[in-house]
Amino acid sequence: MAVIHRTTLTPGKLELLASWLPAQSWYLDGGREARLTKAGGFRLDDPQGEVGIEFMAVTDESGSESITYHVPLSYRGAPLPGADHALIGTSEHGVLGRRWIYDGTHDPVLVAQLFALLLGEAEPQAQSVTDTPDPSVTAHFPEAGHAASISSVDVTDGPHGTDLRVQPSASAGQLTIRVNRVLRPERVESATHATHPAPVLGHVTADWLLPDGTKTRGPYAVVE
Repeated sequence: MAVIHRTTLTPGKLELLASWLPAQSWYLDGGREARLTKAGGFRLDDPQGEVGIEFMAVTDESGSESITYHVPLSYRGAPLPGADHALIGTSEHGVLGRRWIYDGTHDPVLVAQLFALLLGEAEPQAQSVTDTPDPSVTAHFPEAGHAASISSVDVTDGPHGTDLRVQPSASAGQLTIRVNRVLRPERVESATHATHPAPVLGHVTADWLLPDGTKTRGPYAVVE
């Protein structure tokens, strides 16, 4: 169970992301520093209790229109070997000390728990409240209920999102988990097929807030 501490984080997550986001291949309207506000998200627990896992939605209002991005984050108490390219930055936590914050799509613990969520083996948690499930986060996958682990992961960032090509240990074939980076309030089918024609096998759908305070929802990730 992840404990949410009411304390400081210096620099804060939005501050770190403001300079990191514009350098990503899927960022729209590049060339300026992002101006971010928190828009929503959820957490998952690391079964070992070592890594913080958050799926964060942030809205950038630096351009001509507001765009909401999805950034999976992992928080570690020590550097993740071989993941310097995925480091967003370090921050001082008022209780836990220095934390290394990564783009979680490159963190094997986060990817494993995202797969577990799709299988129905991980329960989504409220973003800012300790030990509180978030029933608004829904996951669907035909293999749900069948225990499996991931034997390998290949990560590719593209203009529309981040593809996690995973090899389930109990399957002969690969799956691609597309992490949507730009969140759009559309149905899973239309949001995915508009940019990627592969058949959609499953999805993780959750809420976020629009700039006017209206709640909407859409796919944070899809399985192909």
